Amino acid sequence: MKESSSESRAQIVYFSHGGGPLPLLGDEAHKAMVAFMQKLPEQLHKPDLILVISAHWEENTATLLSAEKPVLFYDYYGFPARAYEIQYPVPGSPSDAKRIVEILEKNNIHAKLDPQRGFDHGVFIPLKLMYPQADIPCLQLSLIAGLNPSIHLALGKAL
Repeated sequence: MKESSSESRAQIVYFSHGGGPLPLLGDEAHKAMVAFMQKLPEQLHKPDLILVISAHWEENTATLLSAEKPVLFYDYYGFPARAYEIQYPVPGSPSDAKRIVEILEKNNIHAKLDPQRGFDHGVFIPLKLMYPQADIPCLQLSLIAGLNPSIHLALGKAL
């Protein structure tokens, strides 16, 4: 039987990004969440790559953001102008995106690359709090339209 060590497995972290850009705008109601997110990396080993699956992106096919230098997609409305000036120049990783698509395809999950889409706030809000240096390559994977639990469980297992 093959033994599994925690060092050979990816870390999986589930978290909220709060109310749109409010955590980055100094909103009092988000103060505890901001403090938690800023300290969370101390409890994790620094990853070589971050893959985010955000509830803010659905496609008919599992889709990997594959830009080398992804832009930010400000997918929120009605906030002060500074909410649309937030920057997070984290690099993408087209080669890792391609590798993940290949893994999904090998597991009978149709997947594709999207080199045009930017990171939505489900990516850049928490990561700006956790890793403000923006020095860890990041990818984003869409949910699959219809949100079929069986398909998403298979997707998670493949990853």
